[in-house]
Amino acid sequence: MALQFARVGCDVRLGGVVELDLLEAMVDDRENKRYLPDVPFPDNLTAYPDIEACLKGARDVLVVVPSHGLRDTLTTIKPLLGPDSRVCWATKGFELSTGKLPHQVAAEVLGPDFPVAVLSGPTFAKEVGAGLPTAMTIASNDDDFARTLAVAISSNNFRAYTSDDIIGVEVGGAVKNALAIGAGMSDGLGFGANTRIALINRGLVELMRLGVALGAKKETFMGLAGMGDLVLTCTDNLSRNRRMGLALAAGKSVEEAQEEIQQVVEGVKAAKAVHDVAERLGIEMPIVNQVYRILYEGVAPREAVEALMRRELKPESEQQ
Repeated sequence: MALQFARVGCDVRLGGVVELDLLEAMVDDRENKRYLPDVPFPDNLTAYPDIEACLKGARDVLVVVPSHGLRDTLTTIKPLLGPDSRVCWATKGFELSTGKLPHQVAAEVLGPDFPVAVLSGPTFAKEVGAGLPTAMTIASNDDDFARTLAVAISSNNFRAYTSDDIIGVEVGGAVKNALAIGAGMSDGLGFGANTRIALINRGLVELMRLGVALGAKKETFMGLAGMGDLVLTCTDNLSRNRRMGLALAAGKSVEEAQEEIQQVVEGVKAAKAVHDVAERLGIEMPIVNQVYRILYEGVAPREAVEALMRRELKPESEQQ
């Protein structure tokens, strides 16, 4: 995201509150050799190991951390924000300890009237870094903020659409990671394309059930942040969550798979968070439930798939 904003002419500072050694290396290397090698920084993108210096004078702040780090990150940067600052995030997932979505966490930390936005949709970092054509959704409680961000990040090979459905966009980003682990397991077990598309389609139904119950607009889930992100994450091996599923199907433990992938696999925590929220609301999410059982109750992947196939038959249009 920093690269994309810089490429379209924004003055971008890249900072953080962890992995400061990586930031220091980026200052010297003018690229992120660990995660995006051979993608040089534009002249208007500068890495800052000092978060206070990074945020000084900045109006718009984009937070891109795993969901379990969002509250701490917002708490850290809050005293460093200016009076006209606006905050957006590309964080995906419910907060595990509270079951809250990112915008709810932000409201608690920054205040209910603070201008915020969420960037989401089918965007693999490697492909964005390579400058490949990409589209995403920006949802905000402030129409001007959403439009400003969309204009600022869009280019000949990057297109941003705006939305006022923060809940829908965030739920799409949260649930798809857990479903992608299931898709990876299905493929890893050799169940084929028929099983994969059934899992994606019925997973979308589960995603919509939960989102609508939380106040989202149903049509949001047919867009980039819903179906688009779900299909991408379930079908391409650039997806860390899909690769986690493939590893579990091969008999590896969660810890072994995580060590092999070498980056945060959001779907592991997302499966528990989504399972807990759905259970609290009484929303039926059988695919997410089976992914949860595999990750947290030691159920074998093949047994979980068989449990799904044994479920009571019902009309496809039935939503509960």
